Amino acid sequence: MTEQLAIQTKGLIKNYGSIRALRGLDLEVRRGEIFGFLGPNGSGKTTTIRCMLDLIRPQGGTLRVLGYNPQVDPMAIRVRSGYIPGELHLDDNMTGQGALTYFDSLRGGIVDWGYVNRLAERFKADLKRPIRNLSHGNKQKIGVIQALMHQPELLLLDEPTTGLDPLMQQEVLRLLREARTDGATIFFSSHIINEVETLAERVAIIRQGIVVEVVEVAALQERAIRRVHIRFSIPVSLRRSQPILQLPEVELLGKGDQTGLLLQVKGDMDQLIKTLAKYPVADFETQRPSLEEIFLAYYKNDQEEF
Repeated sequence: MTEQLAIQTKGLIKNYGSIRALRGLDLEVRRGEIFGFLGPNGSGKTTTIRCMLDLIRPQGGTLRVLGYNPQVDPMAIRVRSGYIPGELHLDDNMTGQGALTYFDSLRGGIVDWGYVNRLAERFKADLKRPIRNLSHGNKQKIGVIQALMHQPELLLLDEPTTGLDPLMQQEVLRLLREARTDGATIFFSSHIINEVETLAERVAIIRQGIVVEVVEVAALQERAIRRVHIRFSIPVSLRRSQPILQLPEVELLGKGDQTGLLLQVKGDMDQLIKTLAKYPVADFETQRPSLEEIFLAYYKNDQEEF
């Protein structure tokens, strides 16, 4: 099983003085999957990624990335990985081309420059301009190119589309899907939950330095709280004693006249549909919330974070 994992952590602990950033983090990411990492600011996402690259060192637990221990073989991991930090810093005195050449030299000069130029064309990135003259979004493009340019087997991406306009954000997502098709493993954190919803196969939710759940995106969506609009063909008594409103996991959100209801339904819709068969239903409409709404609703009782 271990050889099928791109990333494995067990009981990972990292403290910054008295601040406990990671408090026994357990995580497994399979090779070849796109894996989202969700959590509020300060939950430990960036710390986890930095530990994977041995940019910082944990105080406890074990960590394997592509089969290597980052504290023993950090270069073996970095050569095989592409990394976008949450806060990208590039040498302002270099051009984009110079920065990419520098990163290539760190990996032993393995880059196909024809591929790099194709990436630059897709991002409309001017590699000849000094980095100091680039906007935040154009600097981010250089950061994305440097992560992808050597076609790594693992991508560790911390908020990869920060500062990009919507068209470029979509281009990044297309490139990541292409990388996955070519066999890469992609591990990324994002505050743009729509990105996670459309890209990731599984997500880990981290809170206060601990992974509290790992779940397939489809399963998380199935757990959703749905809004249901019902319109009856004739007036119906809408007292609380009605069987519809007695169903478990069904909550009345609103009603107009006696021909309409707005409900909130958690989980399975089966019992509601069977109950509605006894009523003169003229129209039935459901609204599935976004992954962000699901995420916030799932942790709405966590007063320390939401």
